Amino acid sequence: MPDQTKPGPGSSWLEEGHRHIWMPYTQMQTAPAPLPVTATQGTRITLADGRELIDGVASWWSACHGYNHPHIRDAVERQIKQMPHVMLAGLANEPAFTLASRLAALAPGSLAQGKLERVFFSESGSVSVEIAMKMAAQYWLNKGQAARTKFICFDNAYHGDSIATMAAGDPEDGIHGRFSGLMPGQPRIGLPRDEESKARFEAFIAEHALDCAAVILEPLVQGAGGMIFHDADTLKAVRETCDEHGLLLILDEIMTGLGRLGSMFACEQAGIAPDIMTLSKSLTGGTMPLAATIASGQVFDAFLGDDLDLALMHGPTFTGNALACAAANASLDLFESEPRLNQVAAIEKHLRPALEPCRGVEGRWGKVCDVRVKGAIGVVEMQRIDDMNALRARFVEEGCWIRPFGNIVYLMPAFTIGEDDLSKLTETIVNVIGEA
Repeated sequence: MPDQTKPGPGSSWLEEGHRHIWMPYTQMQTAPAPLPVTATQGTRITLADGRELIDGVASWWSACHGYNHPHIRDAVERQIKQMPHVMLAGLANEPAFTLASRLAALAPGSLAQGKLERVFFSESGSVSVEIAMKMAAQYWLNKGQAARTKFICFDNAYHGDSIATMAAGDPEDGIHGRFSGLMPGQPRIGLPRDEESKARFEAFIAEHALDCAAVILEPLVQGAGGMIFHDADTLKAVRETCDEHGLLLILDEIMTGLGRLGSMFACEQAGIAPDIMTLSKSLTGGTMPLAATIASGQVFDAFLGDDLDLALMHGPTFTGNALACAAANASLDLFESEPRLNQVAAIEKHLRPALEPCRGVEGRWGKVCDVRVKGAIGVVEMQRIDDMNALRARFVEEGCWIRPFGNIVYLMPAFTIGEDDLSKLTETIVNVIGEA
């Protein structure tokens, strides 16, 4: 087996670049060198030394259609020849306007909250959440309630790595604890999962409602905070309490949206809609950066008037990027023309029994304390993982790209993954976790 800490064949770019690049979520002094990738196709990653890895996490949960889908590739090729980008302020491009219309038609809505119908584009999930928070705060400012500037968030939440999104996460149990002095404090509480916690949540909302703009939540699955699940009743309780106290609800569907949990949007499983929703990751099928913040007509109307101060003064340089929007339109085509939700149901059906043998196992890597599955997400939770780099390398030895974090070993593959590749992933987890 080649030494994974050393550059592979023809990798002078790796050696030179590794002296200058700053890798994400990495202690650069101690981490092994990254594996050089030369190609991707379907659910496979090809390394410089010729090995193929089955991707079990779809490039941070984004490559939902697999890599290099010809429909998305062709759409991007056509668009880059015609017009890769033009500023959106005062100008319009067809891919962005078409995508906005399609997302508005697809998005959930209700008579009570209004249909999600106004789409603001940006380049990343973190930024889309910041925009949602800015919208919510200015909504109340425009209504003459300038004191409503805080956001009620939840234990184990994660909404991004930018300053405002870190503030809406969990600084105690999350990855941003060292920045707690930098961030403005936000009121935070546990999810209302049962009658007792619902009562605490309702009292907490009543206490903070007048100085809060919105409640922000990842619906049904809190992702980077530990792949923690909650049910539709919990989501309904949050919506109902927001309505009772006149608070906006922001749902961060960056991970859960666009099919990952078996419905196009997670909130549909609870029969509710938010006032503002954020999307990214799978929006372009994992091909290029794009995010969307979608607001209800009720929220949007508060920004209308003769005074420019009422307008949302926000505009990333690449907002509505034509090339990324072309990729996203092609991605939505695939949700319409190929059986993505059926594929998610099949993945869930496989994951439940396939990962269950891990339950209660205690081996080389530690003790398993839970196994859980929701949609195309499979989770094996350990009490702790002492040597993360060694565990990740062990999965690579078995031909799988599985990237545990915290105390979680998980799978979130492309929806298009074949049965053989999915079986290889689950068997590898069972076998590796079970090693003596």
